[in-house]
Amino acid sequence: MPNNLVVRVHASSPALQEGLQAIVEDLELPGEFPAEVTAAAERAVADAVLPDLDRTDLPLVTIDPEGSMDLDQAVHIERDGDGFVVHYAIADVASFVTPGDPVDLEAHRRGETLYGAGSRIPLHPPVLSEDGASLLTEQVRPALLWTVRLDAAGAITGVHVERARVRSTGRWSYVEAQKALDDGSAPEVLQLLREVGRLREQQEVDRGGVSLPLPEQEVDETDAGFQLVLREQLPVEQWNAHISLLTGIAAAALMVEHRVGLLRTLPPPDPRDVERLRRVAKGLRIDWPADADYPAFIRSLDPAVSQHQAMVVACTRLLRGSGYAAFDGDLPEQTLHSAIAAEYAHVTAPLRRLGDRYAGEVCLALCAGEPVPDWVREALPALPKELQDSARRAGAYERAVLDLLEAAVLADRVGEDFDGVVTSVREDEPEVGVVVLAEIGVEAPVTSPRPLPLGEDVRVRLASVDLAARKVAFELP
Repeated sequence: MPNNLVVRVHASSPALQEGLQAIVEDLELPGEFPAEVTAAAERAVADAVLPDLDRTDLPLVTIDPEGSMDLDQAVHIERDGDGFVVHYAIADVASFVTPGDPVDLEAHRRGETLYGAGSRIPLHPPVLSEDGASLLTEQVRPALLWTVRLDAAGAITGVHVERARVRSTGRWSYVEAQKALDDGSAPEVLQLLREVGRLREQQEVDRGGVSLPLPEQEVDETDAGFQLVLREQLPVEQWNAHISLLTGIAAAALMVEHRVGLLRTLPPPDPRDVERLRRVAKGLRIDWPADADYPAFIRSLDPAVSQHQAMVVACTRLLRGSGYAAFDGDLPEQTLHSAIAAEYAHVTAPLRRLGDRYAGEVCLALCAGEPVPDWVREALPALPKELQDSARRAGAYERAVLDLLEAAVLADRVGEDFDGVVTSVREDEPEVGVVVLAEIGVEAPVTSPRPLPLGEDVRVRLASVDLAARKVAFELP
């Protein structure tokens, strides 16, 4: 299961803040919402009509990062004989957005919410994404209510989605939820989340899927300068993610069965990349048995160990090439998501991703035995490119922020030597490549007067830092 790298900044340095603003300008990222878009969102929230089906009896809870307001999902889990029933409420954006209205057109222009360093550029106006459509505690909201049945081993045995009015009865941050689970005070829903989450983790192993335990990068400002701290994910974050994942797998199965929908896809990794990573593991002195495939190897990594953190970052190259496949009739040639080892669809974050609104509407129609709405079918062919373009923009934003933060952290260390491992080398210019510094979790360009030794330990010197250009350069003496 692929994860995104999260960056948080606890610093007020003018240079850093100016750098973050320069990134927004350089990449021409969306700014404030036009007045007509905000006004349309306000009208939509004021005129919202709730679904007839009332499921406010379900004691749903939300589990999100501290301070989050754009709450897409609320969950309730109960036992069902030897198995389980997962109720998963997803914010019903289509109840507020009409095809072709100002909010819809702006969402197509943006594609997804962009996350930077402690800030974000939202897909929808906050009046909708952080208020009217958000599954805030004790607020009755329209939702797409998924009911996913699991057997005793956590395998999916049934799925249904319908529109319903729901009410979240509790709001948990990841830290609060993990603490409650650890000290034994957690309510039943969190205990069942842990139980189902662990079962789904085993299901992932059995499928041959893989999750990258990417740490969060936190930048703190101290008297001595900037300090980079890596925080590994809490177990509850992974268990919660598996609820979203199983819903996406169930949704994809529905769409593939009926031959209409929108999938998230990822081709198998290039064997050459896997072989390169084996050399990197050797350089980091991490055992990778010859008979272990890359999912098994990644599962063996411990993000608390600095060398393993560096290895996890290096492994992200195996997850490149993800895309979207829309279809209405014939299935696309590539339907699988290789990291998940199953067909998969994005349906659980419509407040933050454009495509989820469309995929959710497809599944609603299929479960109701009704035709997929024309406005959805008409949009499907163009969605993959729109979503891919927004994903590239998000990736460029993330890379630029990381480059800036790494430059800030290293600004006062020019001339120092660091231990690292060469993780990639240009085929056409073997003196140029990338080095991972396990000590501080930084991946950076490196040059050498001779061909770089791929996958080997090296001692590199920080040659230069340019904060304005967001560049650092290392040299192999």
